[in-house]
Amino acid sequence: MRNAGTMIGIEGFFCTRSGKAVLRDISLTIGEGEYVSIVGPNGSGKTTLLKCLVRILKGSAGSIRIAGRRIEDFSQRDLACLIAYVPQADGYVSSFTVEEFLLMARYPYLSPFASARKSDVEAARLAMKTTGTEYLADRTLTNMSGGERQKVFIAAALAQETRVMLLDEPTTFLDPKQEADIRFLLGRINRERGVTIVSVTHDLNAAALAGGAVAALKEGALVFCGFPREFMTQEVLKSIYGTEFCFTTHPVTGDRLVVPRVTL
Repeated sequence: MRNAGTMIGIEGFFCTRSGKAVLRDISLTIGEGEYVSIVGPNGSGKTTLLKCLVRILKGSAGSIRIAGRRIEDFSQRDLACLIAYVPQADGYVSSFTVEEFLLMARYPYLSPFASARKSDVEAARLAMKTTGTEYLADRTLTNMSGGERQKVFIAAALAQETRVMLLDEPTTFLDPKQEADIRFLLGRINRERGVTIVSVTHDLNAAALAGGAVAALKEGALVFCGFPREFMTQEVLKSIYGTEFCFTTHPVTGDRLVVPRVTL
């Protein structure tokens, strides 16, 4: 991982739901400006961890610190000034226009019932320009493709002007071009704006090519954290997923990638 100041510190963290430990003794440090991909089998606690980082869910033991402060010490408004959460694009969406939706993302900076200021409008327009969604400004969220909607969700996170962006499977259900567009956009936001990216993904190749660290969960525990070249090995992947993998080398970057196994 990069030699950067700590942005997120998780220490001995447990999250229990319905009497069952969903996260178990998680300890993880994410530096400012890092790009971390969180992977693992279904039900391993990936989405739960993201929701704990924005206090949608609460832990039962251990601690989470954001920029050196305990997460419990933040008001919800102050926490929203630091962290933006981007859910999966296939969930419920409202009938707001894109511009209205992005202005709603400015709520941490507005007093209750206050109208949007010039700075809020400018932040929303810059977010649309950055994500290439200006042409969608007057369209409703219900009237666009999954790829367009995901870009709008990312635009809302940018309009929120936070230092951390959490994304829950941002390329799920997207076609190959849309996937590539989203991955390129997130990489550019990370590099050019220095935004810390924490992204849950099932795509092991996307995690390997993202250019950051990989953290793997299994049955609620953190079982790997390191660089992609250390992650993309038969020993590590089999220990996490319980199956054998086949590998190849990317023709441009030289990174090790997985390919589907075939039965002959």
